[in-house]
Amino acid sequence: MKRKLQWECPMPKFDFDVITLGHGSGGLLTNRLLDSGVFDVLKNELLDRRHDGAFLNFQGPVAFSTDSFVISPIFFPGGDIGELAVNGTVNDVAMCGAYPEYISLSFILEEGLPIEDFWKILVSIRNACEEAGVQVVTGDTKVVDKGKGDKVFINTTGLGRLHPEADIDVQRIQAGDKIIVSNQIATHGIAILSVRQGLEFDTTIESDTTSLNGLVIDLLDRWGRDIHLFRDPTRGGLASSLNELARDRGLGFVLEEAALPIAAQVRAACEILGLDPLYTANEGVFLAVVAAEVAEEMVEFMRSREKSAHAAVIGTVTSDYAGRVLLSNALGGKRPVSMQVGEQLPRIC
Repeated sequence: MKRKLQWECPMPKFDFDVITLGHGSGGLLTNRLLDSGVFDVLKNELLDRRHDGAFLNFQGPVAFSTDSFVISPIFFPGGDIGELAVNGTVNDVAMCGAYPEYISLSFILEEGLPIEDFWKILVSIRNACEEAGVQVVTGDTKVVDKGKGDKVFINTTGLGRLHPEADIDVQRIQAGDKIIVSNQIATHGIAILSVRQGLEFDTTIESDTTSLNGLVIDLLDRWGRDIHLFRDPTRGGLASSLNELARDRGLGFVLEEAALPIAAQVRAACEILGLDPLYTANEGVFLAVVAAEVAEEMVEFMRSREKSAHAAVIGTVTSDYAGRVLLSNALGGKRPVSMQVGEQLPRIC
């Protein structure tokens, strides 16, 4: 079940209803937008310095990741582009085996964007940051002419200290390792498509966007170096992520079709729309490749957590089928799962 809104704030009374080119000029309008919007909503000690950058103090190795978010529509069942941007960046840093701590946040706004929409996005960003335990410490805002953007694009960068027991590296993957997926797959992609196409189901399919850093840190605390790799299968889904790993490591990945966790309504929607859930985007799911002897214990632990309630061992790494991914069915037959060509669903994140 998706969490409820944690933090609400009434929108202040602005003397404008939409974003104009003047809000990107660096002058009075820009300052009004930032002062009553960004700086007020995302207020923290580091951001309040209002410098061109942020002064951070790290000891030891740091994980660093950057991403851009261009999703359409910007509001969708279960989330919006603001929440997605924070969660996506937090998860990228967590997949390195790190504690996400700080993010930068840059907006490219299209002239004509309703200020109410921008405010909702800021509130979602604030909520997502609070849930993940991260701070926005620097950023930027630009405005482009109407028709030269698509409402709002967001660019983020995340930083965080490495967990002392993390040793996340594709080269640590070994034959015999088990492949775990943390939750049901393909939900985000179907949630987005249902909005675009005006599809209706018995119950609303909501995006699975969420921050996964808390769960990842708990797993590292317990199993540390028995975890060889984390990866979040966003664009391109499980199939693309696993193909990249198989190619880079030179080993085979054999998946068990019956073990793949897919919600019944998501599976049905994929069949109706002619989509393969293995290639459909996720935003609140990660893959883990772990030592075989800890896999079942780890999955049992994960299933006790809300964000990984449907965790499952879905396959095995093998020295056979080097560089390839195969899917095994109930009869023992195997078919190749190739790298996706093009996009099943564009503008997904």
